Amino acid sequence: MIHYFILQAGPVSSVSDTNNSFNYFPIAIQLIFAIAFVAIMMGVTHWLGPKRATEEKLENFESGIEIRGNARQPMAVKYFLVAILFVLFDVEVIFFYPYAVNFRELGWEGFMAVLMFVGFFLAGFYYIFKKGALNWED
Repeated sequence: MIHYFILQAGPVSSVSDTNNSFNYFPIAIQLIFAIAFVAIMMGVTHWLGPKRATEEKLENFESGIEIRGNARQPMAVKYFLVAILFVLFDVEVIFFYPYAVNFRELGWEGFMAVLMFVGFFLAGFYYIFKKGALNWED
């Protein structure tokens, strides 16, 4: 009887068996528990936490430093420039990793491509060095 039913139903697609909404049920349960946990913890801390609204507590907190002068004073751009250059050259170094992993498969063409990349890398470094981006004294 079971074999007859399977033959009458026709071929069963493996996509419909593996990709149905019931497969997402554990993820939905986990999401519900996570949201409930956060809501309960926030509620409990608000309910049990101390509530002493003194004048000092309601005052704005400024890192413990007394406010002096204007906050719009100019700041040296050199700090930001060095940070941006560090990130730029640090990200460029990441591109050496695929070559280091696959240098045998890439052969001479890969070696020439890496040499060209190093050339561009050094040209950029030479450019910022000549522009004085790394000089701290003005």
